[in-house]
Amino acid sequence: MENGKYEKPTVFHAENNATVSDAESFDLSILYENGPCLAINKPAGLLTQAPRGIDSLERRVKIFLSQQEGRPENGYLGVPHRLDRPVSGVILFGKHSRATRRLSEQFEARTIDKTYWAVVHGHLATESGTWADYMRKMPNQARAEIISPIHPDAREAILHFTVLRRLEWGGLPFSTLEVKLETGRMHQIRLQASTHGHPILGDATYGSSTPFGSHFNDERRREIALHARSISFTHPMTREPVQIMAPLPELWTPFFLDS
Repeated sequence: MENGKYEKPTVFHAENNATVSDAESFDLSILYENGPCLAINKPAGLLTQAPRGIDSLERRVKIFLSQQEGRPENGYLGVPHRLDRPVSGVILFGKHSRATRRLSEQFEARTIDKTYWAVVHGHLATESGTWADYMRKMPNQARAEIISPIHPDAREAILHFTVLRRLEWGGLPFSTLEVKLETGRMHQIRLQASTHGHPILGDATYGSSTPFGSHFNDERRREIALHARSISFTHPMTREPVQIMAPLPELWTPFFLDS
């Protein structure tokens, strides 16, 4: 720990054996564990939560807690926030309901500070700025859209960005951004980046025509260049401030050579 920042993960490796029952082998990158708080560096392409029998980060964490603490694999695990399936980065879990409730209250009060890094198409005209729109989740679809502020389903969406680097990759212009959310809407960063002419690399759902990372026929398993870089919160039991940094996947190296 340095200046209250946690950024060196430890790795838990699970294998298909009698202890883990029918689970596939996997590695779990643990960024922080203190009392009832656990932070994981989620890999892109993995669901945060899923129905029983489908692989998810929640299921993997339960396996980890079962092996490390003797908990039942179907025991309690609080999930106070989520990351989209194609997004990587830091995500918090609560080991008991009181801690989860207190973390959820911080999310609701917007006192938790989250920072994202993204690679977007094109070179932005300014070094920093704010995007403010109105959006909604599209009915019966796993995507969102920008709508008029007078629409009954309209929800304000505000984020702030800073350009970290401009570069050429594969003969095309890209920018790397640091993004801070003022609101937290479904697919907010992905939709707003696309709406403002700079879709996130690899995000075919919102207009990117350039692949990023491993190719999967199933589009749901594909990665996009959006990473939850850090999260700052108040520990729900000790009340101490905590900041956790999630290292970038190796795939990001060409875009953050100096980071």
